[in-house]
Amino acid sequence: MGRRVLVTGAGGFIGSHLTERLVRDGHRVRALIRYTGRGDQGNLSDLPADVRTNLEVVRGDLKDPVSVREAVGGCDWVFHLGALIAIPYSYENPYDVVQTNVLGTAHVLDACRRSPSLERLVLTSTSEVYGTAQRVPIDEGHPLRGQSPYAASKIGADALGESYHRSFGLPVAILRPFNTFGPRQSARAIIPTIISQALSRPVVRLGRLDPRRDLTYVKDTAAGFAAIAACDAALGRAVNIGRGEDVSIGDLVELIGRLLGKPIAIESDAARVRPAASEVERLLAGTALAGELWGWKPAYTLEQGLCETIAWVADHLDRFQVDSYAT
Repeated sequence: MGRRVLVTGAGGFIGSHLTERLVRDGHRVRALIRYTGRGDQGNLSDLPADVRTNLEVVRGDLKDPVSVREAVGGCDWVFHLGALIAIPYSYENPYDVVQTNVLGTAHVLDACRRSPSLERLVLTSTSEVYGTAQRVPIDEGHPLRGQSPYAASKIGADALGESYHRSFGLPVAILRPFNTFGPRQSARAIIPTIISQALSRPVVRLGRLDPRRDLTYVKDTAAGFAAIAACDAALGRAVNIGRGEDVSIGDLVELIGRLLGKPIAIESDAARVRPAASEVERLLAGTALAGELWGWKPAYTLEQGLCETIAWVADHLDRFQVDSYAT
């Protein structure tokens, strides 16, 4: 029997892939999305019809504790992915980011604490909480360092989750994915930015090329969420998932060019460069704990994930405004 499951942020990039995975796994899924007057369901609109017809879509706001309690009610598992995730936006509107990511998480935690049906809550963290790697690979004992308001908000949200586990026995596990990419991701992220520009114009505008990232395909990330929810040994812990390999942005551009069958010319764009002390120079996942707890091993290579992402971006190129910087 499938469980009754809530996914917050279900209309987002990772949220839509997790929602699809959970429906196909036989769960009864409630998808919480933020209300808009356009009736927009975000990336849920891209799900296959057989998945959409098996979804219960509810609208609300993480900053509203009443709508959060109603969404959580009756659910066995809750996956909390709802957040404001754009780092440039967090420079401009840190208060909004804190309200959504920290206060919103507090509302989810409290609703789950008071729900008699709740068996598991999975919080979504980010590798950004580590800041620039002080040692590699980055394991879960690596110091936390908020180098952007976004990263600081996620450190706060993670700490709240840990405190609810210790204080109230709430069955919380924290999944910490390293940089996820794949179909349905917006140009806010580096890979669709490179691909959409390379398919549309002779020159790709980017910021710095030397930072290094551990890039995980979104279907692997969705599998990580499903696995940690079923893992009792993960309760009260933050667990990394990633490929365990990093690549510089410059080398990533060259790889995408090879997959596209053409060289990519790069132009530096100062607007895309983060403040020096805020830029995370290197992220490389240590995944030994996930391997120990549930046998974590990514199924996709970087090249396999990029090929699927290139095909999706090419089919949806009209969604990308390549002449502007998406923050």
